Amino acid sequence: MTEPVRLETERLILDGHSADDFDAIAAMWADAGVVAHISGRPSSLDESWGRLLRYRGLWPVLGFGYWAVREKASGLLVGDLGFGDFRRDIEPPITGIPEAGWVFAPWAQGRGYAGEALKAALAWLDAEPRFDRSVCLIAPRNERSIRLAERNGYGAKTTIRYRGEDTLLFTRRRPPSG
Repeated sequence: MTEPVRLETERLILDGHSADDFDAIAAMWADAGVVAHISGRPSSLDESWGRLLRYRGLWPVLGFGYWAVREKASGLLVGDLGFGDFRRDIEPPITGIPEAGWVFAPWAQGRGYAGEALKAALAWLDAEPRFDRSVCLIAPRNERSIRLAERNGYGAKTTIRYRGEDTLLFTRRRPPSG
């Protein structure tokens, strides 16, 4: 069974989710501002519980997944970030390609945590020889996530349709080694 890899940055710890993270995840995903560009509606308690279980389940099935991003100083959950393969019904297909995603609590936004965590996660992914690229899907009006993706090497932007909405598909190739 593959456990989440623990990553550390100057201010953050990225590690596996636990049941103790549920209240923070439920509060984060119930915030209308947090989900405005994701689902457009706050998540219910059972949806948040299912999300926590999905995060834990990605690692043993795929060998990669999502991390609980915690602030080192306080231990508080600041967000969720990682990679999945959600078998999305889109063209072009992205099955088998790690799909990056992130969400951060309102109090943690604007502090550089997302960029710091994404940089660490991408360094980990770049060291995995089985992947030469990753992708991410972002709502066209989610300017903060678009800037974060572009600052971290996601480009080759394409507009696709996902669940009846225009969505931006970004691709990032692993940088050449050397």
